[in-house]
Amino acid sequence: MQSDSPPAGDQPSEGSPPDTLASDTLAAALTRHGIDLPADRAAQLDRYCRLLWDWNVKLNLTRHTDYEKFVARDLVDTLVLARHLEKGDRVLDVGTGGGVPGVVLAIVRPDLKVALSESVGKKARAVEAIVRELGLKTPVHHCRAEDVFARHAFDALTVRAVASLAKLLTWFQPHWHSFERLLVIKGPAWVDERHAARELGLFRKLQLRKLETWPLPGTDSESVLLEILRKEQSVDE
Repeated sequence: MQSDSPPAGDQPSEGSPPDTLASDTLAAALTRHGIDLPADRAAQLDRYCRLLWDWNVKLNLTRHTDYEKFVARDLVDTLVLARHLEKGDRVLDVGTGGGVPGVVLAIVRPDLKVALSESVGKKARAVEAIVRELGLKTPVHHCRAEDVFARHAFDALTVRAVASLAKLLTWFQPHWHSFERLLVIKGPAWVDERHAARELGLFRKLQLRKLETWPLPGTDSESVLLEILRKEQSVDE
C-alpha cells in the first residue's frame, strides 16, 4: 500500500538536487500540509522519525525516509484514524512494523490506550526500543495479534498495509469477542478485496462502512478508511 511517489506540487521535480529533501524539516512539511500540532507532540514526532530512520539503516522498517513522505502518508493516515477513535479507546495496531500508525497514534492522541503487535522478532525489538526511547507507555507484543486476544480485549484494531481483507477477516473471524471494530486503511484495490471476501462468505455476520477518503499522494486515486463491525453492532448511516 505504501508509495514513495511524492504529492504533486509538494515536491521538487525529478531534476531537482538530490539534497533538497535532506535539508527539509518536520515543521516545514507540517506547514505545507496545513497540519497544526501542539509543540510537544510535533517534537515527539520529529524524534520518532529520527529514531525510526536510524533503525531503518539496519532493518527495512519504512520506505518513507524523509519528512515529506512521513507527513503526506504516515501522519495524514494516522490523523484520519484519530478522528474516528473515542477518548480512552483501547487500540491494538496490528502488524505495526516500524510503528505506523500505532506509535504515531500514541503520540498525537495520548488519551488513547495504544498497544502494538508485531510477529517479526527483529521489527518488534526495534519498535520496542523506539517506544522506550520516546518514553511512551505503549506495550509491544512480540506475536501475532490473534495471540494477544487470549489476554487482552480492545475497542478497535487498526490495520495498514498488512494483508487483504479476505486474509484479515479469516484471521480475526474467531476473535470478535475480543474487539469491537476493525479500522482498516486501504488503497483503491479495496473494492476488489471486498468482492473477494464476500465471495468467500466472510461478510455474512459483518458489515463494512466507508468512513472517510482522502487523496493518495502522487496518484489520481484515494486512500480509504474502512470500518468493519459485527452486524448486531452496526449503526445506520
